[in-house]
Amino acid sequence: VQLVESGGGLVQPGGSLRLSCVVSTSDFDRYAIGWFRQAPGKEYEGVSCISSDGGVINNPDSVKDRFTISRDNAKNTVYLQMNSLKPEDTAVYYCAAPGHYGGSDYCSLQKFEYYEWGQGTQVTVSS
Repeated sequence: VQLVESGGGLVQPGGSLRLSCVVSTSDFDRYAIGWFRQAPGKEYEGVSCISSDGGVINNPDSVKDRFTISRDNAKNTVYLQMNSLKPEDTAVYYCAAPGHYGGSDYCSLQKFEYYEWGQGTQVTVSS
């Protein structure tokens, strides 16, 4: 499983970005996918996850109502739409896949559950 993120960049506070994660695997529709971020000097934070069929989504309070995750299983792609961005959202954003298939009700924000990671994409929110 290989993951490649794109879509990061510099945006002003209050702006929006959409991140994409293309996953190279023939059984993409059997994996939950998570988005994590790491700000300088801070631990990884799970910001969103989506189950294999998109039926379960989980977001922490820090991004709830601002970030929306979705997936297109026909394109092996997961998206993270980020609205109302704040300076504290500045971080490197990673998508990741667990080391096991997930059922339709599986979606985790725990970093230890994820085995394969993309290279990350930088998001900077600044005026």
